[in-house]
Amino acid sequence: MKMLEALAQGEALAPGDACRELALAVDPARIPAHIAIIMDGNGRWAKRRGLPRVAGHRAGVATVRKIVEDCANLGVKALTLYAFSAENWKRPRTEVDMLWRLLRFYLRHELEDLQRNNIRLQSSGRVEALPERVYEELRAVERETARNNGMRLNLAINYSARNELVDAVNAIIDEARIEGRLSELVVDEKMISRRLCTADLPEPDLLIRTSGEMRVSNFLLWQIAYAELYVTDTLWPDFNRVELLRAILDFQRRERRFGGLSEPPSESASGPEPEMEEIAVTSQ
Repeated sequence: MKMLEALAQGEALAPGDACRELALAVDPARIPAHIAIIMDGNGRWAKRRGLPRVAGHRAGVATVRKIVEDCANLGVKALTLYAFSAENWKRPRTEVDMLWRLLRFYLRHELEDLQRNNIRLQSSGRVEALPERVYEELRAVERETARNNGMRLNLAINYSARNELVDAVNAIIDEARIEGRLSELVVDEKMISRRLCTADLPEPDLLIRTSGEMRVSNFLLWQIAYAELYVTDTLWPDFNRVELLRAILDFQRRERRFGGLSEPPSESASGPEPEMEEIAVTSQ
């Protein structure tokens, strides 16, 4: 909440500033507990400026730094960032290698800030398949921040929601086989949820996608069943505090019913339930 309080009190920005006005409109009691972001548009950002793609990815890393800190200051409990999908291996080898170098750079240089902001880093995905040095540095930062009890920063790396579900079901089967109860096994939702990478996190309340693409790209398919979706045309390197506050404010304007009704209809308003014969006659 620190950022909202500072902005609302005018300590950081002058009256009339968009960021301050948005902060005044945001309800601090209804901040999404878990925000997930599909960070898209680095390449297009660079192309529009006549720059190589690496410039877009570097700018995207700078945005990550700012948004992570802003979310922590807003009181977000968990932030999941789609950093590298399992499908991204199809990109040119030079670009993939550069992405790993950027990730290592981020891990090395952000540890101090993560510690200062009491942020715990964790990861989702088949991270064991990462290059050895990247994997080692990722695990090292996870260990260093393991005792932090502030916001959880969850990096989805070499991540595929379909792979995650396959891995969860296979784990359930393996456990049942080892315990000798495979013939009696009946899989339910709780069993799958407990074996997902995000089992210790609340399900996402808000899914943000930058660059205007209208798809979820194999990201947290199980977890976002009832997440509110927010798509912005803003490219990831240009996504900033104002854009984040706009997304949160849009989320707070939504009515979340989780498949139910906001208010059960009264009998006087909806009338008595029709008999099945009446329904059949009406439909003919």
